Amino acid sequence: MTLDAAVIIAGGGPAGLMLANELGQRGVPALLLCDRPATTTFPQANATQARTMEHYRRLGFADTVRAIGMPSDYPTDVAYFTRLSQRELARFELPTARDAQRLIRTMSGSWSAAELPHRGSQIFVERVLHEEAAKLPSVQLQFGWRVEGFTQHADSVAVHAVEVTTGKKQDFTSAYLVGCDGPRSVVRKQLGFHYVGESGVARDYMGGRMLSLWLRAPTLYDLMPFKRSWQYWVVNRSQRGLLLAIDGKSEFVFMFQIPPGHDEAATTDAWAIAAFYEALGCECPLEIIDRMPWTAGLTLVGEKFQQDRVFLAGDAVHLFTPTGGLGYNTAIEDAVNLGWKLAATLKRWGGPGLLASYETERRKVAERNTGHARYFANSVGNFVPGMALEDDSPAGESDREAAGIYLNRHAREEFNIPGVTFGARYDGSPIIVGDGTMPPPDHANVYQPSATPGGRAPHYWLSDGRSLYDTLGFEFTLLRLGSTPSDVAAFVAAAAKRDLPLTVVDRPEAELRDLYAADLALIRPDQIVAWRGDRLPSDIDALLATVSGN
Repeated sequence: MTLDAAVIIAGGGPAGLMLANELGQRGVPALLLCDRPATTTFPQANATQARTMEHYRRLGFADTVRAIGMPSDYPTDVAYFTRLSQRELARFELPTARDAQRLIRTMSGSWSAAELPHRGSQIFVERVLHEEAAKLPSVQLQFGWRVEGFTQHADSVAVHAVEVTTGKKQDFTSAYLVGCDGPRSVVRKQLGFHYVGESGVARDYMGGRMLSLWLRAPTLYDLMPFKRSWQYWVVNRSQRGLLLAIDGKSEFVFMFQIPPGHDEAATTDAWAIAAFYEALGCECPLEIIDRMPWTAGLTLVGEKFQQDRVFLAGDAVHLFTPTGGLGYNTAIEDAVNLGWKLAATLKRWGGPGLLASYETERRKVAERNTGHARYFANSVGNFVPGMALEDDSPAGESDREAAGIYLNRHAREEFNIPGVTFGARYDGSPIIVGDGTMPPPDHANVYQPSATPGGRAPHYWLSDGRSLYDTLGFEFTLLRLGSTPSDVAAFVAAAAKRDLPLTVVDRPEAELRDLYAADLALIRPDQIVAWRGDRLPSDIDALLATVSGN
């Protein structure tokens, strides 16, 4: 049978485009089908977390992503106001894109990383992911094609698609299909899988039907007499909302909750603009570029992530309330995890256990991350300001002080989350070889670097200015640590016999050896520690069989 691609990807959002990049950089033929004519045309996710940026760095385009969005000198602060033109209640200061690249080299502990987060809308990020995938010879990007279903066979999947503009129907055949086709996933529905978790949660904010307005307001900054911010939260008794800076000049997205009982179908631009003016505290010239309704209050994970030759990733298998910015970033990690495993399987050095580990590893992370997002949503959405919050009175001063204390604490909980960002682990995975040590506690706001197998490889800046991650191989890497490198010839030979791609990296730094607490560490393609030890295992082949799913 002649295949149209080794992997067909249904959906062209962040998960689908990242998967295309992971496969394409490994030379795996991939066909992406997306029913939209192009990448997203509405600003949605706005926070690229540091771990996602590290993956973009691994693929070679982190600097390209960091250049998109707002001007390089624009602050990425998160601030809270009674109304956007009136009183500031709280602020969490965060660096500009330009400063982030300098600061990360000075940070340690919880923020020992190759990259800091970046604040740039998904509308820009998807364009970069598309441009990078389009450069790869083995990748075909076919936007304007809707996947309508599929048929699984013993050794292939036939994907039934239609060209949106012409109605032309065509079947495409591949070895594997990955559904990255969003909340209404055709792939998930045909598999018969359902979401499990919470929906319909009601909160004063971030719970229920929401409306996002994409605005152009050239004079808006003149009306907000405060230091510029990336996020402007509005907290008062009559109109809650969140204003996001998109280009740092004149474009913004304003997100507010649609009141219960409001006839959403009858919503007019005038009504939506009035809600924005209520949050602003005055009027200004503006244009609605576009608007999009959506639902907050979701904490949902698919009951299954895979069946035979068909897999699910991104929103097709988990849905978040966007607090914490975790939905898009969790989707990227899905693609990273699945990408190297599909490539290894297709190149025949990965065994059947490799793809079977995808659900085992990613389900727990999805449940963890949706739980964090729910906590943040409860924290900000259920906060009720005092009755006198906006009054010019001692009671008003007291209510504003109390709100500031609460919101400052909340901001640090939601926007300083190295534990969420770096601390996801794959403990108990059948392709991880544990060493009996306990992983560090999983706290949202604290990350403890640890080389206990199953977690992100501890980061380290080398004396020549490079990140340790910049020295790792694209597939498996064996780190030899300390001033007296171990003889690993037998390990290299065993890997070669299995055709398992392996790079050996020698690092003599005593501090790095202490960080890993071992002389040897085997790092997976996704920068997860698969095994570590002070000497080679007695059965090297058994170790390699385990980590490669054989």
